[in-house]
Amino acid sequence: MSAGNRVRFAIIGCGVIAEVHAEGIAKVDEAELVAVCDANPEKGRAFADKYGATFYERLEDLLATPEVEVVNVCTPSGLHAEQAVMAARAGKHVICEKPMAIRLEDARLIIEECRKAGVKLATVFPRRMAPSARFLKSFLDGGGLGRLTLCDAFVKIYRSQQYYDSAGWRGTWAMDGGGAMMNQGIHTVDLLQWLVGPVESVYGRASALQRKIEVEDTALALLQYRGGAMGMLNMTTTVYPDQGQRLEIHGEKGTVIYREDSIELLEVQGEKVGLPTFESFNVLPDGHRIQIRDMALAVREDRDPIVTGEEGIHSLAIILGTYESSRQRAEVKLG
Repeated sequence: MSAGNRVRFAIIGCGVIAEVHAEGIAKVDEAELVAVCDANPEKGRAFADKYGATFYERLEDLLATPEVEVVNVCTPSGLHAEQAVMAARAGKHVICEKPMAIRLEDARLIIEECRKAGVKLATVFPRRMAPSARFLKSFLDGGGLGRLTLCDAFVKIYRSQQYYDSAGWRGTWAMDGGGAMMNQGIHTVDLLQWLVGPVESVYGRASALQRKIEVEDTALALLQYRGGAMGMLNMTTTVYPDQGQRLEIHGEKGTVIYREDSIELLEVQGEKVGLPTFESFNVLPDGHRIQIRDMALAVREDRDPIVTGEEGIHSLAIILGTYESSRQRAEVKLG
């Protein structure tokens, strides 16, 4: 795509994940980064200088700039809803980091405001972009395992107390919206429900067992899928050494075990399933780069992005349902 026809992106929030977005934009021929905004002027200006963009201290000033077409929301989770809605009302397309919001009503508001403004909304779930994940989606949708019976997800990783103490918003309900499930586990929750969902109800427990934080460092949930299968979420940030993330999907015909974006086992009774040779994929940064390029093309082609806001709400509902179930000590039905 010629330089004059590149889609012009802006980034709100210049923290760790913003670097991934900026690098992704830089590697996409169809996109360019033209503006950034951060509440910390020193950090924001340094970020803008690094990537050749214009720095704005006030979000209102950035959104008033006609040059900006797409806004990437990379701020703490508790700020996503307000900022995404502001961007939509200013006529900007929106890419929102996970979680899209920390309350379902706020996520629905973002979706509605983007729809009313006629702008596109994408939510960032880079694990869906893995070639192996897209193969599994097609395989399972085609009935490759037959009727599903048990579909589980495990996230057993390590985050120290120093990690939570490193930024005032981490581990808080107001800004993080949750812990092991909401911040780290949401990618795996999304991947599971995308492959085998939707989820009808959840019965969960969530608690801080080791870390001194408001939110949970450990959570368990029993899932009832609409299609009849059952499942479990098992998530914590207290396991040392880090064991990563894993899905186990069982059906009447066989089993899939999916670990860290790779198919570890795919076995179907009475059949030999041939796996294609997948392109190399690293969730960071490849997943973000793919979604950024997809948004640029969606803007120019006037189509929906690959992961819409409506798609982004499903994992949020499961996680918030787990928290509510833990508080009520009861099963929670999902809408």
